[in-house]
Order: sequence, then C-alpha cells, then structure tokens
Amino acid sequence: MTRVNDRIRAPKVRVVYGEDSQQLGVMTTREAIDKAKSVGLDLVEIAAAADPPVCRIVDYGKYKYEQSKLKKTSKSKGPVKMKEVKFRVRTEEHDYNIKCARAEKFLDEGNKVRVQLQFRGRENAHREIGFEVMQKVMKDLSGMSHVDQAPKLAGRAIGMVLSPIAPEKRERHFMLSHGELIHEDEAKDHEFDDSDDIESEDHEHEGEDAPTGEPEVKADSTDEEE
Repeated sequence: MTRVNDRIRAPKVRVVYGEDSQQLGVMTTREAIDKAKSVGLDLVEIAAAADPPVCRIVDYGKYKYEQSKLKKTSKSKGPVKMKEVKFRVRTEEHDYNIKCARAEKFLDEGNKVRVQLQFRGRENAHREIGFEVMQKVMKDLSGMSHVDQAPKLAGRAIGMVLSPIAPEKRERHFMLSHGELIHEDEAKDHEFDDSDDIESEDHEHEGEDAPTGEPEVKADSTDEEE
C-alpha cells in the first residue's frame, strides 16, 4: 500500500520533486510534508525499502490515476520483463550515452530496467562517486521512467530499478546528432563480457582497500537482457 503524507512512518526521507526529478535531499518527514503542502501537493512514498525511503512531492490523485493507467497498460501487454544495464564508475561519455539509449529503448517497450554499477579495486574506497553516477542516470532517464527502487549498495555494486512512465509522457533524449536514435548495432558493450557477473566478481584486486561503509543514497548501465 502506498503511504501518503502523515501515513509515512520513517522519521527521515529523501525527497524528489517535479517532472525532472529534482533532488531536494534528506529531511525529516515533517519538513517534507510541510514542503509538499506549501505548494499544494502531497508527499508520496515511492521507494519504502530504500534507506532512507524515497518520497516524491506530487498530486496524489493524479499520481494514483497514472499508476492505475500504467498497470492496466502493462497487463494488456503481458507480463513486464526486467532488463538490465550496467555502468562503471569511469564509463566514458560515448558509452554512457549508448547505455542510456538502450535503457530508454527497454523502457519504451514497457519493460522495467535494473541499473547496476559495479566497483573494482580501489574504486571501493570512493563509493560516493558511484552514487553520483547513479543520480545522473536517474535524472537523465527521468523523461522515460520513475524510480521503483532507489540506488542501494549491495556488496561491490549499487543497484537501482526504474519503471516506465505513461506512454504519452515519455520523452527520449539519447539521440545521435542527425536526430535518429542510437542504432542497436552501436550498443555493443565494450566494458563487460558474458562472464562478467556482479554477484561473483573475480579476486584480481585482493589485498586492496576494503570497502567502506555505505554512503547515503544517491543515484546509474551495460545492458544485459535476462
């Protein structure tokens, strides 16, 4: 059940606002509710499992209608599939754009997208950079998706799940200069191979800095169909 306003139980929440998913940061639930009411809107919990939970400032009636409409659309198209896109901390701009274009394609087909960012070696000592990359992905894909599961650290990787927004509101941004969407053939991933498994990374960097504690939630893809 979706919690709204005073029904939200967490003492603190991470707040996003507006069509561009502007990050307002972490604040007490009371402050977040007051901020939502000050603009005539509601505070809606969209990712209860995150730490802290993620809430969006929206018109709840409109939000509920759109979610209901999206659910009906999804049912008519059959079961929703989960696709996957992977990023690295140092993913270059060209590869980043290709990965985001692939994610947009998955979302436009009505699929959910699991975004993964894996740390290697010394990157584990600077995990805040990974969360910054995930925040950028979240923002860049906001024209096609909303956050189902906020960025969360698990072992040596950060995971996030995105769901498509209503078809009439979708807007793709990752296009080539001539206006055409990035072609499927250009989306070949040069950073991962088929044996690259986030859950069971090799031990090539054993002995390096141990992972530090989990930073606060921030928000990023090789694409890999399930």
